[in-house]
Amino acid sequence: MARGNQRELARQKNLKKQQENSKNGKKAGDPKKRMESDAEILRKKQQAADERKALEQQKVDKK
Repeated sequence: MARGNQRELARQKNLKKQQENSKNGKKAGDPKKRMESDAEILRKKQQAADERKALEQQKVDKK
């Protein structure tokens, strides 16, 4: 019954591999929906950066 140990080792190896894959940030789901959501996130980040730059520019102009 050496196979019992092999199965347990294979389970542990597979579990470790799944945990590493989840850490890598791979996303599941429809690629088009992911692209749209990623684009929306980037638009929000860009808008926030533009607002910060505008505020900094206003501060510099006042001085």
